[in-house]
Amino acid sequence: MNNFDLVMFDLDGTLVETAPEICDAVNDTLRRFDLKDVTQQQVNDWIGFGTRELLVQALVYRGNINEAAVRASESLSLIAAEFDKHYQRRCGTRSQLYPQVRETLIALRERGVKLAVVTNKEGRYTATVLEVHQLTPLLDSVVSGDTLPTKKPNPAGIQSCLAQFDVSPERALFVGDSSIDVATARNAGVAVWALPYGYNMGQPIEACAPDRVIADCSVLLN
Repeated sequence: MNNFDLVMFDLDGTLVETAPEICDAVNDTLRRFDLKDVTQQQVNDWIGFGTRELLVQALVYRGNINEAAVRASESLSLIAAEFDKHYQRRCGTRSQLYPQVRETLIALRERGVKLAVVTNKEGRYTATVLEVHQLTPLLDSVVSGDTLPTKKPNPAGIQSCLAQFDVSPERALFVGDSSIDVATARNAGVAVWALPYGYNMGQPIEACAPDRVIADCSVLLN
């Protein structure tokens, strides 16, 4: 870890297990519009591109209509607003930190490493999750899915952190749990380590060919 001055993390599936409460909010929303629930596994597989995209996939599946029709629907904004209400209420109710996350962040900060989160999760949800789990004071920067005009796998989020802390790509590391994270890091020219327990759309993380697969965040301290 002496090779890295900046470590950036994905949020959902990397630092915090959030899928159960996301599933709750999706099903709260579907029921409101007389649609059947989706399963936890389906929600797990849809996580990665932000909650609005996840909601679109749930509506496609349960509404039995094609994706283009969902996106063009005049009711999508109404349904999204309903989801926002439910997810804000659900945030923090059933999520939990993955093992060794807090201890690792604290230890890295003590070593002088800059820490950032780069996530596709919308900023209002990101802030709530970080606050509930008391991670905000441990981070030097947070880039959410709506912070910049683009989201992962576009490298802009990583590049903004590199510029903010004046760190070269060779001195930075990205830690994530999905093919989106690996692609983002590759696009930014930074090393990428991946965790096997997150949300990778049902695929083994090894298939993404990260630089390293680590059992949990404590490996960052070795």
